[in-house]
Amino acid sequence: MSDGHEHNGHEHVPSRQRRRFPGISSRTYEHPADRSALVALRRLSGFDTVFKALSGLLPERSLRLLFLSDSVRVSDQQFAHLNVMLRDACYILDLEKVPPMYVNQDPQPNAMCIGLDEPIIVVTTGLVELLDEEEMRAVVGHEVGHALSGHSVYRTILLFLTSLAVRVAWIPLGNLAIMAIVTGLREWFRKSELSADRAGLLVGQDLQASMRGLMKIAGGNHLHEMNVDAFLAQAEEYEAGGDLRDSVLKILNVLPRSHPFTTVRAAELKKWAESRDYQRIMDGHYPQRDEDKDTSVRDSWRESANHYSTHVKSSKDPLMKLVTDLAGGAGDLGDRVRRGFGGFTGPPPKPQGPESGPSDPSGDDRPPRDGS
Repeated sequence: MSDGHEHNGHEHVPSRQRRRFPGISSRTYEHPADRSALVALRRLSGFDTVFKALSGLLPERSLRLLFLSDSVRVSDQQFAHLNVMLRDACYILDLEKVPPMYVNQDPQPNAMCIGLDEPIIVVTTGLVELLDEEEMRAVVGHEVGHALSGHSVYRTILLFLTSLAVRVAWIPLGNLAIMAIVTGLREWFRKSELSADRAGLLVGQDLQASMRGLMKIAGGNHLHEMNVDAFLAQAEEYEAGGDLRDSVLKILNVLPRSHPFTTVRAAELKKWAESRDYQRIMDGHYPQRDEDKDTSVRDSWRESANHYSTHVKSSKDPLMKLVTDLAGGAGDLGDRVRRGFGGFTGPPPKPQGPESGPSDPSGDDRPPRDGS
């Protein structure tokens, strides 16, 4: 448990006792999809070249000066309650150097962790005004999780490339090349948000506060009008509802976003909080940071692949069902295709006996060909 003493320059002043995780590795809370998406991103053609070039060109000093001059830096004198939360989060996750935090005037609730050499955390006034203390604590832990995982580097490049893509939109090939990398970065960042949500829960250690925060981000400061179970039911309906057309629309809707949909994030976090993995972490059993260098990339990739395999098999999404059917060689697949998109929303048709007539509504008595 936290002991209230100083450690690595952090003065720990918690409102209640929370478990601390000395030497915790970011691998402890990183979502398998986060790691696999980052591996896929690094394999994207041209990514290494762009990354190396931008690492030397991005005006990080200018970025820091901008926040220093036009935002409020959190300290013992300014937004002191946020400063306590920040030091508390760094203490719990054992992040040795406390990153600077700034409050930026913006009515849109948001927070981010950026920076190439060292991370900077920025929260908007809209977020500070929206969340209560425990909800905000989870958000601060979320951003500290980004810092511990080293996500700030890729987030900074994503922000820069998004801006650059707008400036060079008139250059067809140049824009296509940049947007390919931006799309890859967005896919990774959406997955990294799931990892950071877990870090926020490890810091706040209050699942209900994490849920309330996500609900407020989705529906505003009207908790008396909202219900956690109904909110989570939306995620279930979103995943399982519709047909193949809706599956395609879901993909198109999420592509331009940097964050997953809030109902999906809430469902993912609740599932993890109820898992054995989370309980083991809370009992003090978790990967250590000093073991990171010995971690096998192949093992991480295998874990990610197993996660995706399990996700596809258990998913209720029509497109994922189709993938499962294709992998399993479903015998009714041809008939589902003939019946159109709606054929993937319900159960396969019952087999008909000889007395039932031809199965093909066209009246063609010829047997169907394989693969139709």
